[in-house]
Order: sequence, then C-alpha cells, then structure tokens
Amino acid sequence: MQLTQKIKISPTKEQEMVLIALSEKCRLIYNFALTERKEAFVKGIYLDYNKQQNGLPKTKEKYPEYCWVYSKVLQMTLKNLDNDFKSFFALIKKDATSKQPNYKGEKHFTTMCYNQSGFKLNKGIITLSHKHPSKIKLNFKIPEKFIFDKIYQVDVYKNGKQYFLSITYDVKENEFTDNGLYQAFDLGILKHTAVNMSGKFFETTIQRPDRYWEKSLSDIQSRKDHCKKYSRKWIFYNDVWNKLIKKSSNQMKDNIHKLSRKVIDNTKANTIIVGDLSPKQMCKIDKRQKGLHRSLHNTGIISRFVSFLTYKAKLVGKRVIENNEYKTSQKCCCCGNMMKMPLEKREYICDKCGNKIDRDRNSAVNMMINYLSQNGLWTAYWLFVSNLRQTGLAIVNHPQEITNGV
Repeated sequence: MQLTQKIKISPTKEQEMVLIALSEKCRLIYNFALTERKEAFVKGIYLDYNKQQNGLPKTKEKYPEYCWVYSKVLQMTLKNLDNDFKSFFALIKKDATSKQPNYKGEKHFTTMCYNQSGFKLNKGIITLSHKHPSKIKLNFKIPEKFIFDKIYQVDVYKNGKQYFLSITYDVKENEFTDNGLYQAFDLGILKHTAVNMSGKFFETTIQRPDRYWEKSLSDIQSRKDHCKKYSRKWIFYNDVWNKLIKKSSNQMKDNIHKLSRKVIDNTKANTIIVGDLSPKQMCKIDKRQKGLHRSLHNTGIISRFVSFLTYKAKLVGKRVIENNEYKTSQKCCCCGNMMKMPLEKREYICDKCGNKIDRDRNSAVNMMINYLSQNGLWTAYWLFVSNLRQTGLAIVNHPQEITNGV
C-alpha cells in the first residue's frame, strides 16, 4: 500500500532561487503545451501526451535552459496537463459551457514531480536532481520520526510562502484475518451510527468546524464583493478569506483523522461495513436543500472518512467493505416493510409492525443484515438476529434476503 507524507522544508535563499527557476521552466512548458492543445482542439486534431512528450528533445535543443530541469519532471508536467484535458473532455460531455484548462500566471509556483527517479534518500537527507548553472545542491533534511523503506515519488510545491515535500512511499500491510466479528456503519453529516454483532449501537458525533467559520467567511466574502477586484482592500480581504478557509479545512481534516483512528482502535471487529454513498449523487436528489449541499461539498465528512478508515484498517490487519446502501433507510429492519423517509424525518415508525427506531440505527441494521445474508455468512447472520431480538427488536426472517443469499 502506498501512502503520502507531507513534510515542510526550509530552503536557503540560494536553494529557493533554484527552485523558483526550475518551477518557472515547468510553468512555461505547461503553457506552451496548453497552447498547442488549444490550437489542435480548434482544428479538430487530437493531441495526446505521447506526442508532446516525444517533442521534448527538440525543445531542449532549441532552448537549452530547459535542460536545467530533470527530464522526468518535465514529463510529469505534461502528464498533469494531459490529466487536466481528460477531465475537461469528461465535463464537456455533460456541460457544453465547460472551459478548457487555464494558463499558469507568472507568480504561480508549478509543482515539480519526481516520479520513480531523480531523488535520493541517504542518512535522513533527500537530494533532488537538477542541472541549474548555479550547481547548488537541493538537499533537504527529513525529520527522524519519518522512516521510508521505499519511495515512489517526491513532489515539491509551495503553499503561500512555505515550501513542502510530498513523499509517496510504500507501507507493508498486515495480513487480514476474519475473526467472525462485523460492524456496520450508517454514515451521516452530523453523526455516524454503528451496530456490532452483539446488537449494540453506538454513535460518533462529527465535529463541524466549517459551521463555526461559516459566518466569518460570509462576512469577509460580502466585503470582498463590494471592493474593486485586485484593489488593495480586495487583496486584503482575499488573503483573510483564504486563511480562514485553510484553517477550517485543516481543522476538519484533523477531526476526521482522529475519528477514523478512534473507530479502528476501539472496534473488535476485523470487518467494517460502510455504505457506498456518493456526495455528488446525494446533492442531485433535491437541489433546493442548500444546507445539505454545503455540508457535503468540500468537507470530506463521508468520502474522506471512508478513505482514512480504509487505509488505517489495512495497517492493522482489518478491512473496510463498501456495501450497497440503497433504500436501507426506507426499509423496516424488523418486517421489511418499505416507507418513504425524507431527510427531515429522523425516527422510523413502521405502519405495519409498529417498530419504532432511530432512522440511522434502522439503516445500520439493514446494512448488516444485507451483507451477512448476501455473502452466505449464515452463522453470523443468525447470531446477529438473535442478539437483536434480545435487545427488543423483533427481527423476523426476510425470505427475499435468504433467497438472495442462497
């Protein structure tokens, strides 16, 4: 399994000068290649990554200063442009107003990607290859707490006035062993509800720093909108707005990291079942629910939580399985009766069997039953159902589920 570690570096003035010079060459290559792409697009000619990559040697002969940059870095710059255009072609099929990738401005620091080669780690010092005339070595110290067995890629980028290394490295996974214990999660934007094989429920409340910063961001955005673009006041408010956004995002990411770690450390089950929710699809259900859309977009409450949970589970020999969550909130976990359940209705009261249960708990039970029955885990299925009956939930056998399992 591959993970990525972000490390802050403090280059000297000479090293910073070299980094800026190399990044500028990558920026120009990106812009030149973008111009070729746009001209070819107008003429109806398809220009792909391989054609532009094969033209790099001629570019270096004509402009020798591009030889300063490690060859793989220039290739990855063109690869990033190719990915941008692939995204553009995918978007334009759905929306004809989609715009092509933009040019990078003079102040933009282009990320330099050393993929598989061009770097060397020795005794806690990482060295990046280049051929700048100054011959200043790009050596950066890696903190002792970071230990990398095998490095696949090193990215150099700038955020504000600070420089960072993004190191992609290999991590050994612990072998998964099925201990016969399972846990199902119903994911939400305010809380995650889980049920285990013993029929016990527990809920994890999601901290929402984005809501704390929401009013301040709205006020700053309003003031910025009343200023002339790129004026002194506009730049000031824009900087403040970016700082608040960054702070909110960092706090949210930190909370999700802690929550996923808490779940992995405290559950005895080696198999964790989560719903295959798609925030984009959820926002398309009802476009009028602006509050829900704001909670889903750019927060990572669901998708980021699942990704963090997945890789942390692999590190300790557990696994996370995404299972179909279709209509699990509308189906009674006791009798299988289907009811319409709008989001504002938080309690499930079955009009057929009288079952009264929180909608998230009802969904979690249905997810557990679906997974166990569909995968033929009958011993675990009957154990889970009998434990739920002891808690007061009169679970009856669902013939359609048993048929699907067989």
